[in-house]
Amino acid sequence: MSPVLLSLVRKDLRLFFSDRRSVILSFVVPIALASFMGAITGGKGSDKVNRVSVLTVDQDQTELSAKVMKNLAGDPGLEAAVSELAPARSLVRNGKVPVAIVIPKGFAESSARAFFGSGERPVVTLFTDPSHATEASMVRGILTQHVMQAVSTAAFNGHQGAETIDSLLADVEDAGAVGDPALRDMLSGISRWQHQQATQPKPAPNEETEKGGLQIPFETRVEALAAEQGESYDGYAHSFGGMGIQFVLFASIDCAVALLTERQRGLWRRLRAAPLSRSMLLLSRAISGAIIGALILLALFGFGAVVFHIQVSGSLLGLLMVCTAFALMASTFGLLVASLGKTPQAARGLSVFAVLVMVMLGGAWFPAFLFPTSVQKLTLFAPTRWAMDGIDAMTWRGLGLEAAVLPTLALLGFSVLLGTLAVSRFRWEAD
Repeated sequence: MSPVLLSLVRKDLRLFFSDRRSVILSFVVPIALASFMGAITGGKGSDKVNRVSVLTVDQDQTELSAKVMKNLAGDPGLEAAVSELAPARSLVRNGKVPVAIVIPKGFAESSARAFFGSGERPVVTLFTDPSHATEASMVRGILTQHVMQAVSTAAFNGHQGAETIDSLLADVEDAGAVGDPALRDMLSGISRWQHQQATQPKPAPNEETEKGGLQIPFETRVEALAAEQGESYDGYAHSFGGMGIQFVLFASIDCAVALLTERQRGLWRRLRAAPLSRSMLLLSRAISGAIIGALILLALFGFGAVVFHIQVSGSLLGLLMVCTAFALMASTFGLLVASLGKTPQAARGLSVFAVLVMVMLGGAWFPAFLFPTSVQKLTLFAPTRWAMDGIDAMTWRGLGLEAAVLPTLALLGFSVLLGTLAVSRFRWEAD
């Protein structure tokens, strides 16, 4: 290789590795993001199951329904908790829990008869959050498994199964000639076997004795709970909210870089000579940044309303409150970046990484159920999570103004915290 060419290559490599911003953007940020995304999606060879939170409501209060409830609570894919009907409906509707299972009164008797094709099948209601359709399908399959196991075991074993068979046999015999002889013979045989088994010692339960059954003994009715007006999940409303949050934060980074550039050019030094306090300067920047962020969100939702028919099914005032509070939070975040950053280049690289992490934790990219339970709890410390919850509540969920109060207060709290840190760390001149 030519010595001149070799010298030029060494020069370029030295310049690259001497620029901390280039190193961070090229190596640290992709490594950190890849590690984070791998962790939240389970990692390599992980046998841990991201359990779905489920509420169970037992209106039957029988031995069979209690067994179904017990099986659901012990399922490794579910995190089941017992509830009453009204609280379960409210929690699912407000997006706090993705699914609730309601076992109706008379379930034990009806399911046992329906198992042998006699009588109507009971209807188990599933309250679902429309934005968690995947989890609802998973819960429905698990529910079918446990109900079939419990009903088939009860039908062929125990006092309740014997009563059901005797009742069905009596119905067939009362039908006389109309009755099905094959069904009567089958039920008679089962009845004789059950009464014989009742006088013998019962073997220890195992996987084989838990199996059995003829047909699915129940039906499921999925009731998606959103707005009172019957609105369903609107993916456009969620995605526009998520992208709006992301790019408002990016706009705040641009404002921070502009501040740092002004400091490098000595503009802050001249401003210091004027009768202008540090708090006044930062407050003006916070207000202007919040206005820019609010305009971005307004433009996004305006476009979405016209082109994709995004509707504010809840409170318009609540949506404005959440968007304004988030715009202010993003503006103070930009001020903090400017206060902590030494150069525009380094500040941009680190702040972009911070924004990407906040957006992911907020649920704008990945549905929350993909996160491990520990990460889901961690998202409560991300302001983007509160912003997404507030926007969803005011758009497709159709919740009232009261549902916007807590996200707004949380975002204002983050604004105060970030703003205070920015003022305390602000420097008029570069180091």
